[in-house]
Amino acid sequence: MSIIQVTNLQKTFKIKTKSAGLKGSMKSIFSPEYKEIQAVKSISFDVEKGEILAFIGPNGAGKSTTIKMLTGILYPTSGELSVLGLNPSTDRKQLSFRIGTVFGQKSQLWFHLPPIDSFNLLGRIYELEDEYLKKRISYLTELFEIDELLETPVRKLSLGQRIRCEIAASILHNPEIIFLDEPTIGLDVVVKHKIRELITKLNKEEKTTIFLTSHDAGDIEQMCKRVMIINHGEVVLDESVKSLKYNYLDQKIIDIKYMEPVEINIPDIKVLKHKSYAAKVEVNSSTCDIDNAIAELMKLGKVADITISEPPMEDIISYIYQQKAKVGDSYEESQ
Repeated sequence: MSIIQVTNLQKTFKIKTKSAGLKGSMKSIFSPEYKEIQAVKSISFDVEKGEILAFIGPNGAGKSTTIKMLTGILYPTSGELSVLGLNPSTDRKQLSFRIGTVFGQKSQLWFHLPPIDSFNLLGRIYELEDEYLKKRISYLTELFEIDELLETPVRKLSLGQRIRCEIAASILHNPEIIFLDEPTIGLDVVVKHKIRELITKLNKEEKTTIFLTSHDAGDIEQMCKRVMIINHGEVVLDESVKSLKYNYLDQKIIDIKYMEPVEINIPDIKVLKHKSYAAKVEVNSSTCDIDNAIAELMKLGKVADITISEPPMEDIISYIYQQKAKVGDSYEESQ
């Protein structure tokens, strides 16, 4: 069942332009000129209940504008929009009781107060009954392992500790959808892994739909099954993470270590790095069978270790942008 439905959604901003010279300055005061910027260009998509969707793209692609329209912060210029059967523009108050948001750069916790005070205040804002609020705080405290943090002022928490408390605060009212904007930004590897585990567990236990934006490939690979890529206000790709890798980048990276020095000169195998005992090679699985490639590499000498991996998600996304740009250029040239 689709709980987010977007059809031909557009958002255009009017920006005042500057006129050159004194006469131009006087004119700009009394008769200002504007130019239109189309931040979101007629996008359409659905999100099913219980999905973890990665909504990604470069800075300025239209991600934040889209999220602000989905949450009722911005009104769309045109198009249709439904979130949990509500119109975010006209039903924003009703919608706020059913969704949660975490913006990496904006805190909903009071800086000088401990998290427990913010939780209690948010409970009043969301009109939660005292008994339910108490049970909910207890559950989230255990889930996010923040028992020792509840009485510590937010200003004294580490970034990772604060993010855990931020996510707990955003789901205090048990929302059906949570919008996460860069939830792991600035965190170290260990803390990132913990946050991803918590978000995945939340999705499984409470069936919460997760709408995620992130520049971190690990967030996408480890949490999401579907990815939507937006660029210049348009959706350029909407696929499963698995098919994204399979269809757009067939390369496999093989790291291999030998017991003795070897020379590598095998057709269809591209050597990326090679230092006598160790090598990193790239194989295109669409033209060269990966099993045959491994067999050929193992013939060269006794193998101490071997691993096979896929290119980072950043490389895949970069590749897609390049391919889309080439298609667009070819189309324009043919007109």
